[in-house]
Amino acid sequence: MVILHHMLADTIITATMAERFRGYLPVVVDVETAGFNAKKDALLEIAAVIIGMNEKNELFREETVSCHVEPFKGANLEADALAFTGIDPFHPFRMAKPEKEALQEVFRVIRKALKQSNCKRAILVGHNAAFDLGFINAAATRCEIKRNPFHPFSTFDTVTLGGVAYGQTVLARIASSAGMDWDQEAAHSAIYDAERTADIFCQITNRWQQLSQLDDDHQRDYG
Repeated sequence: MVILHHMLADTIITATMAERFRGYLPVVVDVETAGFNAKKDALLEIAAVIIGMNEKNELFREETVSCHVEPFKGANLEADALAFTGIDPFHPFRMAKPEKEALQEVFRVIRKALKQSNCKRAILVGHNAAFDLGFINAAATRCEIKRNPFHPFSTFDTVTLGGVAYGQTVLARIASSAGMDWDQEAAHSAIYDAERTADIFCQITNRWQQLSQLDDDHQRDYG
């Protein structure tokens, strides 16, 4: 049950995730790739972080799913991109999965979360989110996956949120401004970047809610 408004200052307004973002479930995604062209360059890693919400309406990292991905047949591999990420696409210890299998595994976890949260669709949260969504959509099309759980074009972008909240747009600098540790050695892996992006998204969103609640309390007490 949802309490639409509170009568006392210490009463908590409860809501469901489905109500928080118009029926959309935020899922934080980071991809590591062999270039910038989503249709031609290989998708090499994907990580997705499911966002949960507690009884205080605070967002938190709930679950992470990730896969190393085999380059699709005929994929382009840019040497500069591989040097930047440090990924060897053909290293035997990567335990990489075919692109379709990797996407299906990630999408399966997202669909389960959608069902549990009663949300109608996932909305991708990312740092430069259009880049990540472009690779997800291109891979889903290439693999002929018809049930892509993500909204086809809408996103939440932590570049914008970080600029508004902290005056920073670089992920590491946003994290530092938010009081979070940053491990430069771990950066540029899909799991690490996705989880730090999720932490930033949750912190900014929760802080906004706290400020909004204070404003509501002020208006009720003095309005």
